[in-house]
Amino acid sequence: MRPTLRQLEYIVAVHQLGSFSLAAEMLNVSQPSLSSQIAAVEAAFGQRLFKRGRGGAQATAKGLDCVRRARRILAEVETLRGAMTSVLPFGGRLRLGVLPSIGPYLLPQVMQSLHREQPDLRVLVREENTLSLDEVIRNGRFDAIISTPEDHPNTRQFPLFTETLWVAVARDHPVAALGRAQAGDLGGQRLLTLDTGHRLARIVYGLAAASGGIVSGDYEGTSLDSILLMAATGAGVAVLPDLFARRQAIHRSEVAVKPLTMPEAHRGIGLLFPDDQAPATGSERLAAVMREAAHSLGLAVSGP
Repeated sequence: MRPTLRQLEYIVAVHQLGSFSLAAEMLNVSQPSLSSQIAAVEAAFGQRLFKRGRGGAQATAKGLDCVRRARRILAEVETLRGAMTSVLPFGGRLRLGVLPSIGPYLLPQVMQSLHREQPDLRVLVREENTLSLDEVIRNGRFDAIISTPEDHPNTRQFPLFTETLWVAVARDHPVAALGRAQAGDLGGQRLLTLDTGHRLARIVYGLAAASGGIVSGDYEGTSLDSILLMAATGAGVAVLPDLFARRQAIHRSEVAVKPLTMPEAHRGIGLLFPDDQAPATGSERLAAVMREAAHSLGLAVSGP
């Protein structure tokens, strides 16, 4: 026996609400009917999916795995239904993942343009680090991501722009008096960066190797704002991507922000789609809108 979509909905609802009775009420079915359907799935799988008790229903280890897979199947069916019935690009709903160092600065203009062109298109945005973006684009949770292409092999890639890097230092740091920073200015300096779940951290490790700088795990930041604040205290030299540096960091009075002139001081950004799916209607236009926004922000645009 193969579980039906309705049975999968029952399983997800019980897990979400922790109760057979509440799930039945939400789905507008009788509790005996819902219970018997889940019992039928358990019998077919030969696995117990839920532990029943006075405290409600709790998923077993196999039950949690079933819920995770059921959610993915139901999401794909919903996406299929939307794609088949909607004339809008991406079936009327675009689930977009983006690096937190990109989203707040690029996406406002992108969303304005998309809304003018497709006012009925829903765009759901979530910020994640590089590693998390790779996971969600592969498990089908997102339709597309904005990230560093080299970290997501076997994806369909639209290059968008190249972002140079800057440094931020305390006002009394020697680099603060310079017009721009170079490799020699980083020698022996402690470089501050994000945790290794971000591509930026790996770039900073490369800059340290090329300049004689030092990267210490004791100073990993959870956000660009946090490493900026650490730099302001004299803890080291914060390495920042261009958009964040020009749109936010240069306006902070507690630090001096300077362009970094080194061959390795840049990162490429692209719009990426799963490679195992047919090209989504509107994907090329979405990339074009993003390039237009990047160009208006003074970035070096890639692609057509």
